[in-house]
Amino acid sequence: MTVFYEDEQLLVCHKPAGVLSAKDVSGKPAMSDLLAPRTVHPVHRLDREVSGLMVFAKTPEAAAFLSARMQDGFSKEYLAVCETAPQENEAELTDLLFHDRAKNKTYVVKRKRSGVKEAKLFYRVETRAEDGRTLLRIRLYTGRTHQIRVQLASRGCPLCGDKKYGAKSGGALALCSWRLSFPHPNGQQLCFTLPESLLPSEIAALR
Repeated sequence: MTVFYEDEQLLVCHKPAGVLSAKDVSGKPAMSDLLAPRTVHPVHRLDREVSGLMVFAKTPEAAAFLSARMQDGFSKEYLAVCETAPQENEAELTDLLFHDRAKNKTYVVKRKRSGVKEAKLFYRVETRAEDGRTLLRIRLYTGRTHQIRVQLASRGCPLCGDKKYGAKSGGALALCSWRLSFPHPNGQQLCFTLPESLLPSEIAALR
């Protein structure tokens, strides 16, 4: 686990795959365990299977500041490998999503109802492999549970290794948090990009 930036108010680090962003009732290893004895407050989350950049607040005041800017001023970009190429080289995808907590699975739905939230992202094709695998660069405009995974899978482009959403390939989930840009409480704009050495092998192979 690598720390890229730390001061009295926040910390930016690499979350390994298989570690929870925040503790839950499962008792599985969480980032707070890896970052101990520091006290950290998560302001965004990555799925347990997803690795990459995360920012944590170290004070309640910093947590409130960052959370308030999550939808306006916070830029989150990902790299992902799909089993098949999407129809367009770049596109903005908008869907209505419903997350079933009991199944821990998200579904694309057609109508607004209780628990349904709008999800939006933009992707651009970076590399196409001869076997159909396609590397995408993705910018999230919303942060819904399993958003990237279900929005792409619903269009016939599941991420490599994502059995939950219909992938045929095995191996690790080919998705990582690649770049973060956000304002520091002191007014400075911070930007971090994941080093090539920390990219998942499925992604690094297509870079």
